[in-house]
Amino acid sequence: MATGIPGKTKEKDNLKTNPKQSFRLEYEEKASIEEIFNTPPAELHRVFSIDKQPKNQLIYGENLRVIRALLDNPDIAGKLGLIYIDPPYATGLGFETRKQTHAYHDFLDGADYLEFIRQRLILLREVLADRGSIYLHLDEKMAFPVKVLMDEIFGAKNFRNWITRKKCNPKNYTRKQYGNISDYILFYTKSDDYVWNQPFEAICVTLSRFPLIRSSSCPPPLSVS
Repeated sequence: MATGIPGKTKEKDNLKTNPKQSFRLEYEEKASIEEIFNTPPAELHRVFSIDKQPKNQLIYGENLRVIRALLDNPDIAGKLGLIYIDPPYATGLGFETRKQTHAYHDFLDGADYLEFIRQRLILLREVLADRGSIYLHLDEKMAFPVKVLMDEIFGAKNFRNWITRKKCNPKNYTRKQYGNISDYILFYTKSDDYVWNQPFEAICVTLSRFPLIRSSSCPPPLSVS
């Protein structure tokens, strides 16, 4: 097995430093950047407010126009530190709530779906702070072409991680194929200088020889009567 060594290449430009995108997705009715920014902003009206901390906003409306409206808000535009989106997966299905009432339709597919996502990502990039991060949650059907779109919008050099999330219950395991056991989260930043909080999982230390040594995250010992 060979190991790549950083700084050993003789090329001035490599995959990490080349700012140019060598390829892009092309499809019919791919809107220009100008057209997207000319999207009419939503007219937002406050229905009620709660005078408690932390302050936040819950907005009901067509999200493309809502995001465009946020760009006109100096308290929000370019200041969001974290964006997480979990859009439809292009399943071709209609979804209902647990009470069997309509939730949403997931009928967009192909180029229509990609352009739906692309327009929103372009506006979300402008809402994001320079040190901010964005996470996009998809499955195997659209994660791969959407990554190419995100490379176009955020820059391939700002791609940080392809995160695989293991599902609790595999699907389609009765078909003549492997079970659908995972979906994916694409992690991008707006720049090289981004906020990063290293995730750690607390280690519970319990040693039979040293029963008094135990981390604060450990559950209390079981007592058997």
